[in-house]
Amino acid sequence: MSVFEEQKARMATGKGFIAALDQSGGSTPKALKLYGVEEDEYDGEAEMYGEIHKMRTRIITAPDFTSDKVLGAILFERTMRAEIEGIPTGQYLWEKRGVVPILKIDKGLADKENDVQVMKPMPGLEELLKEAKETFGIFGTKERSVIHAANEAGIKAVVAQQFEVGRTVIAAGLVPIIEPEVDINSTTKAEAEEMLKAEIAAQLDTLPEGDDVMLKLTIPTVDGLYDSLADHPRVVRVVALSGGYSTDVACEKLAKQPKMIASFSRALAEGLLKKQADSDFDAALGANITKIYEASL
Repeated sequence: MSVFEEQKARMATGKGFIAALDQSGGSTPKALKLYGVEEDEYDGEAEMYGEIHKMRTRIITAPDFTSDKVLGAILFERTMRAEIEGIPTGQYLWEKRGVVPILKIDKGLADKENDVQVMKPMPGLEELLKEAKETFGIFGTKERSVIHAANEAGIKAVVAQQFEVGRTVIAAGLVPIIEPEVDINSTTKAEAEEMLKAEIAAQLDTLPEGDDVMLKLTIPTVDGLYDSLADHPRVVRVVALSGGYSTDVACEKLAKQPKMIASFSRALAEGLLKKQADSDFDAALGANITKIYEASL
């Protein structure tokens, strides 16, 4: 069995969750602030990314961050290019931790139109995917758009773009995680999710055998809504985003979804601080990992 096939089998049937460690330009200062690093503690972009890489390294090398409970980890492009203990991050994840490396490829969101935000253009995507697979041993990708309301035209546009990008990813020999997030504060969240489910199902039916995807979706208002998508032959796994819910609320809601596992970012890093002693940091992270793991079972 090739490494890719081994990773795909783990993603399809393994117990655990996917850690989202992919905060990028806009969300990095916020993530650092929650970690106890103020903006006046770093000077410019390079130092900012240096600080976030130290934080991610601390998480990835912690005793509980292993394949026992963590299936995969989503990385920002800079993190993929950076190293942990002299080894490229993605390679370190797989070889030292048994965790499948995934790359965030979107360049952020376009302005709102038809109550949605599609992804900005991604110049050089094919070259990035080739490099991710061949040089850095990346298994799959993640790409995010946002749905703010139940607008059929907007949702159609989001899903069409997601699958168009997904086909490019598949052609490069990687598995895309398609992420059309529904805003948890939307007043038409339940209706938007019904529309989204129908659009995704229609797109999945157009994929030929072997062209498989993963889905990353907001925890639905109606429990079990996405079970039929999880059972689709082209879907490797359906994972849930925390969408701004606290760890406890996200885990409580996720536990009611029999066929979704977690892919949390903020919830994973909740309560972690730069100034903590390693023992306290490891204990806090370990508690978060266990909580998210149990909600994903």
